Amino acid sequence: MGKIAVVGSNMVDLITYTARMPGPGETIEAPRFEMGCGGKGANQAIAAARLGAEVMMVTKVGDDIFADNTIRNFEESGIDTRYVERVPGTSSGVAPIFVEPSGENSILIIKGANALLSPADIDRAAEDLKGCDLIVMQLEVPLETIYHTIEFGARHGIETLLNPAPAPTDLDPKRIEQVTFLVPNQTELATISGLPVNSEAEAETAAQSLIGRGIRTVIVTLGARGALLMTKGEETRRIEPVRVTPVDTTGAGDAFIGSFARYYVENRDLDAALHMAVRYAADSITRPGTQKSYASREAFEAFCASL
Repeated sequence: MGKIAVVGSNMVDLITYTARMPGPGETIEAPRFEMGCGGKGANQAIAAARLGAEVMMVTKVGDDIFADNTIRNFEESGIDTRYVERVPGTSSGVAPIFVEPSGENSILIIKGANALLSPADIDRAAEDLKGCDLIVMQLEVPLETIYHTIEFGARHGIETLLNPAPAPTDLDPKRIEQVTFLVPNQTELATISGLPVNSEAEAETAAQSLIGRGIRTVIVTLGARGALLMTKGEETRRIEPVRVTPVDTTGAGDAFIGSFARYYVENRDLDAALHMAVRYAADSITRPGTQKSYASREAFEAFCASL
């Protein structure tokens, strides 16, 4: 199996389960609260590692009470933490999450130390990054660091994956042209493309517009409707969903990407990796929480066997 590097964020998830969201100026009682490790980069790294991948994390934490727990969480999952750096005088990233009875969620992001991950950090990890088969990125860290990492991958022949989340309005299409895989959800696709994405047909049109701008492969995650795969010069392929009863959709997109990375680096079979990713994401939403909802390889194999 190949090696994966994740260049990205870590967060502390502060999860409130609520009967409904309060209106402006309103205070309501919520029945339950949980705290856990999260952040898109960390989530994707944990998902890949839970499934048996060799994973290296490049990120920054603060010098507060959350940092030790974040690093310990990586280490307990078998993730290489040599490039997880503490930043003095800075908070760790925090993500308050509000989950409604339907399983839908609303999330706030405070980047903290994640905002200080720089191109210089990529250069410091360069020799170890050169030994990786896939570098996975998201947008909870500075854009210049992402652009630098994509250019680094292209220069050294390393495949790269960008999950453009949360989608910025100032993403430079020219500077992500060299990415191997661009993996947005529908909301992110609409922001990046500037086109409406209210249906599957519109999603295909918007994704094809990105292909027209130079992106080689676009994978659009559609939640309960599976995913779409678009590659330059090829017909659109639909990855069928797996039907489950959702409990909590938090982190499902990260489960998809982390599991896709794990299965893709195993044998470079794109379609097979996407089918496994749809299943892994579906399995994750049958349990509450983010990282704690991610199945081990053995548990996931049992889930697949039950389908």
